[in-house]
This record gives sequence, C-alpha cells and structure tokens, in this order.
Amino acid sequence: MTSPFKATETRLLDRVSDLLARAQRAGAESADAVAFESASLNASYRLGKREDLVRAESREFGLRIFMGRRQGIVSSSDEAPAALDELVERAAAMARAAPEDPYCGLADATDLARNVPDLDLVDTAEPSGDRLFAQAAGAEDAARAVHGITNSEGAGAAWSRSSVALATSTGFAGAYSSSHFSVSVAVIAGTGTAMERDYEYGSARHLADLPKPADIGHLAAERTIRRLHPKKAETAKVPVVFEPRVATSFLGHLSGAISGPAVARGTSFLRDKMQAAVFAPGIIVIDEPHRQRGPRSRPVDGEGVAPRRREVIADGVLTTWLLDSASARQLKLKTTGHASRGTSGPPGPSTSNFYLAAGTQTPAALMHDIKAGLYVTDLIGFGVNGVTGDYSRGAAGFWIENGELAYPVSEITIAGNLKDMFKALTPADDLVFRWGVDAPTIRIDGMTVAGR
Repeated sequence: MTSPFKATETRLLDRVSDLLARAQRAGAESADAVAFESASLNASYRLGKREDLVRAESREFGLRIFMGRRQGIVSSSDEAPAALDELVERAAAMARAAPEDPYCGLADATDLARNVPDLDLVDTAEPSGDRLFAQAAGAEDAARAVHGITNSEGAGAAWSRSSVALATSTGFAGAYSSSHFSVSVAVIAGTGTAMERDYEYGSARHLADLPKPADIGHLAAERTIRRLHPKKAETAKVPVVFEPRVATSFLGHLSGAISGPAVARGTSFLRDKMQAAVFAPGIIVIDEPHRQRGPRSRPVDGEGVAPRRREVIADGVLTTWLLDSASARQLKLKTTGHASRGTSGPPGPSTSNFYLAAGTQTPAALMHDIKAGLYVTDLIGFGVNGVTGDYSRGAAGFWIENGELAYPVSEITIAGNLKDMFKALTPADDLVFRWGVDAPTIRIDGMTVAGR
C-alpha cells in the first residue's frame, strides 16, 4: 500500500540523499544521513474546563561522516544551501579531529533491508482541537462522576504524526511515517491527609484502536478509590504479585541488562549469561518489530538493517544481546537490527514491541495458594543496580490474604536481586498488547517486603 504521506517521505529522502552527496564531495569515506519531520497537537482539560491546546511542528536532520575510524555528527533544522554546506564542513572537521573508535562505522551492506515493509503505522485522520478536548472531557467527566472522587489532576488527549528518512553511502535509502493517539486522566479520592491518586491512559497508532475515553475515566476512578485508607504491611519474605502495568518494568531491566554497550563494558548483571538459563523453564520473551499497527513497530532499524522477530528468552534461556553495529563489532558479533537513533548522536540499541509471553494460569489461580503476600499496583523510585542486579523499590498495592486482595497498603519497600527474581518469575495468562512493552500479571516468590 502506498504511504498517504509519500510526498513528505520523498522530500525527506531527497534531503538525506543531498546531504550524502555533499558529504562525499567534502571527502567523507562513508556517511549516513537521517531526517525527521513531525507534527503534534495536545489538549489539556481540568475540572470541567479547557486549559491548554498546544501544537508543535518540527523538521530536523542529522549527518554522520566517517574518516577512517573517526566519526563526526552534526544536526540542524536550517535547510538553506549555505547552512547545509556549513553543516557538512563541520561534520567533516569533527571527523578529522575526533579520536579513533575501532568499532564505529556503518552497518555492513549485506545486513541492509531491501525494502521498507508497510506495517500500517499511520492514520490519515488529524483531529481538531475540539475533538481532542472532547476526548479529554469524556475521560475526566467519567472519572469525576464516580462516587468518592473528590478532585482531578486533569485529563489530556494528544495526536502526533511523524515521518523519518534514512540514507547510507552503502546503499540503503528508505522512509516511513507513523501516527499516535492517546488519552489520559489522573484523579484524586478522599480528603485531607487521607487522599489518594491514580491514573489511566490509552494509546494507539490508529484512532479506531484507541480505548473509549469514558472507559479510561472509569478505570482511573476505580483504581484511585480502591487505594483509600491504606495500611502498612508487616516486614516479611513473601510472594509478590505485580499487575501488568508495573510488571512491564522487569522487561525494562532485562533489556538494559542485555544491551550490547552494557555487555561490552561489563556493566550488566547478565554479562556472562549468554545461552544460560536466566528465567525458569517455559518463560519466553519476544521482540517483534514488524507487528501490524504495533506501538513500537519499525520496518527498519536506525541503521537501515532489516529487523526480525526474536525470542530473546526461549524456554528460560537468554539467546541474544540487543546489538547495533558498533556494539556488535565490539563483541565480535553481527548486529541484531536493534539500532535506534536521533539526529545528534550515534545509533544505540533499543527494543521494538517487547513482551513477556503469557502463562497458563489466570491471575486468580496465580494467587490462590498465597496465605500472605503483596499485590503491587505502583512502584516508586529507581533503586535498581544494573551491574549487580540488586533491586529495592518503594511500592504500593494490596495485601493478599488466603489468595484474595484484603486491603490496600502503602509506604513499603520490596527488595531482592534480579537474577533470583527472574528465576522465580511466573506469568499469568492475561497478556494484552497495549504499550509496546507488555507483560501479563506476574508472581515472584521469596521477595523481601519491608513495612512497619
């Protein structure tokens, strides 16, 4: 299917191709150029009134020039011919003066994508400000209508569209566009020192896939009200269950630990675990870049390499690092097609649609044998050591008694080590693809809960 923004993509491709030609005339041994163009509209709404409507538009491009094993990177938004000449001169001068990096360079030509597949990432609909205000109002009005909600932090609705083009002197030239719609709301329940807050949001590539604003508002209100009148938990070592919204954080810890640069520097707690059992048997973690309408789908990576679906964890075993070309060379491996980049820096690895595969038990079945434990709905702070795997974070949620949620708890800390936590992790069957990094409810036995 032809992109509805073919003219924009063609214009951006012309720009990056022109930059490459200028770089080669300036003496570059090799080069790549990237261009981004975006537009966004954001509406905020609070206590029944419109607050702000902000539109932003931007166009930026970046050029990376190589002189041997030296690289220079410059970005700009000025497309005047004289400014482009100056940009190329600066990038070339930086490359000549930069220290040698034995691992820098473009992706090998044999790894480059031969085409840019259509993943249906862009919706041609561009909502008006009135439409966005109506969505935000629908979410907040639904939340405030729930008995027990006493205040609102506000609601928002947003739309954005972006196009990106990349060209390399090794033969890749491609472009694609994407769109994004979202609605969010945060509300407060209770009064005085007994207030609690929570939120809910929805997002999608296409407007038709966005959850109804009223449903988002109702869920935000329900989440907030059930947090009222929390207690402090007793200090103990117990099973801890994480709802999907916070369970995704463990995928973030995993992706950081298997990122090529961290492994190459020796700053990952999984640096020596390739082809080792990191999780329990049966656990699968997948990176899926080509999912249709996926929140983090990408037809090619930031170096023009064709990405593919990978079982990063297969039957509990770590099967791959996340590599761009530079980290792959440092580890004497091949890129895995995970490069991501902007205009002002070199590529670095990142995941696409990254998820923990569902298990076989319902969340209720996962909890039914827990005599005493914790169900986490909120995590606070960043107490995770990526080098050792030590884990300690503030948390709030509900105390579990005899397999049921008994009462809300807050002001507690949960602690463990990710190496042990990964091995003790069990997923439920309630995986839903919502955010681009997704997980079902998970249970981790033997964590330390520090309360009163």
